[in-house]
Amino acid sequence: MDNPPLSAYRFMWLLVMFDLPVMTKMERRAATKFRQWLLDQGYEMSQFSIYMRFCVGREQVERRIRDVSKSRPGKGQVHVLAVTDRQFEQMAVFRGPARSRGRKTPNQLELF
Repeated sequence: MDNPPLSAYRFMWLLVMFDLPVMTKMERRAATKFRQWLLDQGYEMSQFSIYMRFCVGREQVERRIRDVSKSRPGKGQVHVLAVTDRQFEQMAVFRGPARSRGRKTPNQLELF
């Protein structure tokens, strides 16, 4: 079986962005549970309501999107965006007064 070469266009970053209601205790609990679920699934927090995860290939992206759909709270908005590693590297990031480059591809790949 011939495997295609690995490239920055095959590697992808999945961004989960959400705006969840937190007016009641139940809503706050649901939002916290969703954020904790994202962390447990290997996402890292970029901003308070933006989490990202490195994926290897479109199949993994599609599976992760289905998982997010099943785990999201019933209220609020959740957006999921997949970008190639090449696109992700072009992101401009501002931290305080300085500008830094986008994240690099992780050194360790997921094997399962």
